Amino acid sequence: MKSDDIIKNLENKLSSFEISGKSQNVGVVESIGDNVVVASGLSKAQMGEQVVFSDNSRGLILNLDEDSVSVVLLGRSETLKEGDTVKTTGQLLTIKAHEDLLGRIINPVGVPQDGKTEVKKGKEMPLERIAAGVIDRQPVDKPLKTGIKAIDSLIPIGRGQRELIIGDRGLGKTAVAIDTIINQKNSEKEGGKKVMCVYVAIGQKQSTVAQVVEKLKEAGAMEYTIVVNAGASDPASLQYLAPYAGVAIAEYFMEKGEDVLIVYDDLTKHAWAWRNLSLVLKRPAGREAYPGDVFYLHSRLLERAVRLSDRIGGGSITALPIIETQANDISAYIPTNVISITDGQIFLVSDLFNSGVRPAVDVGNSVSRVGGAAQTGAMKSVSGRIKLELAQYRELAVFAQFGSELDAATLSQLERGKRLTEMLKQPQYNPLPEAFEILSIWVVTNGFTDDVKVEDILRFEQQYHAYVKTHDKKVLEKLSNGKKVDDETSEQLKKITVAFKKTF
Repeated sequence: MKSDDIIKNLENKLSSFEISGKSQNVGVVESIGDNVVVASGLSKAQMGEQVVFSDNSRGLILNLDEDSVSVVLLGRSETLKEGDTVKTTGQLLTIKAHEDLLGRIINPVGVPQDGKTEVKKGKEMPLERIAAGVIDRQPVDKPLKTGIKAIDSLIPIGRGQRELIIGDRGLGKTAVAIDTIINQKNSEKEGGKKVMCVYVAIGQKQSTVAQVVEKLKEAGAMEYTIVVNAGASDPASLQYLAPYAGVAIAEYFMEKGEDVLIVYDDLTKHAWAWRNLSLVLKRPAGREAYPGDVFYLHSRLLERAVRLSDRIGGGSITALPIIETQANDISAYIPTNVISITDGQIFLVSDLFNSGVRPAVDVGNSVSRVGGAAQTGAMKSVSGRIKLELAQYRELAVFAQFGSELDAATLSQLERGKRLTEMLKQPQYNPLPEAFEILSIWVVTNGFTDDVKVEDILRFEQQYHAYVKTHDKKVLEKLSNGKKVDDETSEQLKKITVAFKKTF
């Protein structure tokens, strides 16, 4: 090499030479215990910031003290020890969201749990985010159909609503949520907008989550569903982050103008995980040993359920949080907290469940604060009577227990109520398209089943649906278009019902 070339090379290197001193905030691990690390030396650390340890494990800063910070580990670390270094990253916690996540099972930090490869592409969505403001929202008036007769007719859910599912253990709370996810297939067939689903499992046994996933696969619902799972054996930090990871993924789809349904199963275990974390972080304990911010924990999560105004895409997130009660006590600490944040609740009770009414929805204590605004015209026109008749039946049933003499009108009302209650029963994993729900409710409230034995009602319903499907598809199309059931449709229904009853 000539001396000229060497000089030229040096000149080039000198001209492009940059002095950019990159400062990093590095600290030292002081102590480790219960998945919480106390580190000193991180003078520029921020609340909620991600940190990286020398063994590449990650953590989240949740406490800032005078001369130390408390960091919860995101996962388990076998190799981390006292004296190791820790660096701040200047980043908040995010999760990658992408269409490729549909049909997948991941944990709250995006690590796959279904044995497939990690989704590398996607948009980084922050786990913590301020909910949309009043100006960015619009009223909830589009139905989110669950396919469950008792809910769609009496406690309707709208897109963008937060409807709590509450009740004791083993009464079918998860079943209601899973049926709703499966039913989104029917909603799409009825010409509605596609609904993406996110199922967040918090502190559940892995076998339970596997069963849920298997059911969703069987029903063909897994193709539009993402499962975020933080199991019972996972650290409390991951159980705490799970619902926030779920809603961050939901927001990715909502920003694209999609409608999303998110199920939090369940927020009782989420509150327990936060209590565990807070006690280890030495935060002062309040009522029932929960920290003072347990209300804020759930309110900042559920407020992110929204129906955005058309100006910013018109997407929506509908939340179905689940809360487990003890001995039907709806007035306990966490249940009352979540009831006050949500727009209504579906209350499942053991008495009804044990007497064979399933889903065991207590119509008296269940409510939707969006109500008829989130129902189609067809459903609204048939469900008005069912509410009244059921309420009257419940009152009369209590009165009739005393065995006094009842007049004919009261007796007929009691018989009608029994048939209505029977008609609202529905097997698990069998959500109905809205047209069939309307048929079932219409035929009972119009007295066509008054001469059918109570125990034959569900058989009558099945055969009636099949008969209408084969003999008059036009009526079903009319009921599916969401318009009010007019006199002409009623006449058609009367004719077809009379014809069917001759064959039953």
